[in-house]
Amino acid sequence: MFRKIVQRQFSRFFSKRNICVTQNNEILFDYINQAGIVQLNKPKTLNALTHSMIKQLYSKMKQWESDEKTQFIIIKSTGTKAFSAGGDLKILTSTSLNSENIRNNYLRDEYQLLYLIGTYKLPYVALINGITMGGGCGLSIHGSFRIATEITTVAMPETAIGLFPNAGGSYFLSRLSNNLGVFLGLTGHRLHGMDVLHAGIATHFLPTNRVPSRFSYLYHSSDYNSIKNVLDENTELVTSKSSFSLQEQLPLINRVFAIDTKNVETIFEQLKSDGSTFALKQIEILKTKSPTSLKITLEQLKRGKQFDLNECLKMEYRILHYVIHGHDFFEGVRAILIDKDNKPQWKPNSLENISNQDIEYYFEKLSSNKELQLS
Repeated sequence: MFRKIVQRQFSRFFSKRNICVTQNNEILFDYINQAGIVQLNKPKTLNALTHSMIKQLYSKMKQWESDEKTQFIIIKSTGTKAFSAGGDLKILTSTSLNSENIRNNYLRDEYQLLYLIGTYKLPYVALINGITMGGGCGLSIHGSFRIATEITTVAMPETAIGLFPNAGGSYFLSRLSNNLGVFLGLTGHRLHGMDVLHAGIATHFLPTNRVPSRFSYLYHSSDYNSIKNVLDENTELVTSKSSFSLQEQLPLINRVFAIDTKNVETIFEQLKSDGSTFALKQIEILKTKSPTSLKITLEQLKRGKQFDLNECLKMEYRILHYVIHGHDFFEGVRAILIDKDNKPQWKPNSLENISNQDIEYYFEKLSSNKELQLS
């Protein structure tokens, strides 16, 4: 599924034709009563976040935060196919003139936006309807309320293309119960519907047929507690009638994918030792990922558990700087997006050939003029 999503999202940018896309309507703003409304409006690319969208959203959120009229924000998307499938890989993989500056500016602005969402003074309500991956998770999970529906799909699939869970993944994944975050970050496992709530990524659940009626009440809310009361009413009803699809696997996940586990090799060994169908399937899944990405991911989650959001975002920004200049990210993009042979040749191609010192390199501080400054 991830392969199809990414190919759909970016195929036009890697084709021989380079179609110019207007930026005017890719994000829409509205106002209902005391609620600022944000609508992501690029359904053809699954609402992948362009630089323009990021800058417009940041500016509008700052305005609403200080205008003394706006009481809360709702962010949603056009249609039901996707909330947002993530960041703009077109920018991250560009080799054009001045691409380095363009890429750095994009990432700085994206991370400033994520920090603003995570520290926002007003309640922030995200309706994560449809596909929500990577940067889409960052755009929602750092806010006060995240509403899943039966058609929500959430994943952090970056290790499949030589990246790592970013957009604040080191912060929120490391804080999920039962070590689910380590499992999700390494395997890219997809959560659907009610599972998004059970995993702790969504705070509430609404069936799509109840969204209009609940939101009509929501628009008349005035503070955090009144918003929570509106959303709690339906969530408590449906939660009592559902169970987590990973419930039976939670003991294994909690034990094998423990955030304090020694290394990724140990995870493989314990999965093999367990020998269950689920465990053996995870081995096969992990074998398709970039070994370097797997090791970076485990280390970033270990550190992220001890960091606040500010420190996590700064750490991820550093890792992105090094990963984007390495081999595996471009190889992953080649294999999935360009040649589409789905056979990435990772370097190194095994965990055993990657030392702790090799991984430490990705966490080194940048020069003072390149470090991320958040405010």
